[in-house]
Amino acid sequence: MAKKSREKFKVYKNVFDEFALRTLFELESKGHFLEEDLVPISIGKESNIFWGQGKAGEVIVKIYRLESCDFNRMYDYIKYDPRFIKLKKQRRKVILAWAQREYRNMLKAREANVNAPLPHAILNNVLVMELIGKHAPAAKIKDVLPKNPKRFFDEIVKNIQRFYKAGYVHGDLSKFNILNDNETPALIDFSQATPLQNPNATDYLKRDIKNVSDFFRKLGVKIDDEGILRKITSP
Repeated sequence: MAKKSREKFKVYKNVFDEFALRTLFELESKGHFLEEDLVPISIGKESNIFWGQGKAGEVIVKIYRLESCDFNRMYDYIKYDPRFIKLKKQRRKVILAWAQREYRNMLKAREANVNAPLPHAILNNVLVMELIGKHAPAAKIKDVLPKNPKRFFDEIVKNIQRFYKAGYVHGDLSKFNILNDNETPALIDFSQATPLQNPNATDYLKRDIKNVSDFFRKLGVKIDDEGILRKITSP
């Protein structure tokens, strides 16, 4: 990567170390995105989200921040995941496994016909995925309310149910990680999603239902949380 590009990342994004820069350069060299076109849309404590152009069209690039991630919280979630049962409690290994986990969870979601971004590539702490939205990132439901809340809520429940039937729960659903894509819900942020073998899976599912139900009740939707739980988990 040219010195100018390195400096642009350091100053403009102010979040990347040399490890992240090398990872970004490798992904860019494979055509997953153009560094010069990346636009920041969310700068967070644990990850940074960018919107750009790649060989698969418009993409979202998510970069986990190795130095500021709460890896203890991550490990508490991931240690029960049978896919990572032998993972050692070491900062870098946990965070890199966390990114890999989100990639794999998103693939499972798509296989289950859940409306979620299609992941394109994963390398170290950088995840490249499909853009949800037409020529711009779709807004979160907290920012753009559904015009028909009841229909929108029912569609969310269908997506939760599809993921459950595939053997997973999202584990972190709320108004912050459901997008309003032209009046169709899209689920994002799958890093906390976990297989049903996790002893906490049912608790995570109940929390998902409560978080989403509480939001839609404020929009006038009548919801029975227990009824929704039975609908999702029924054979």
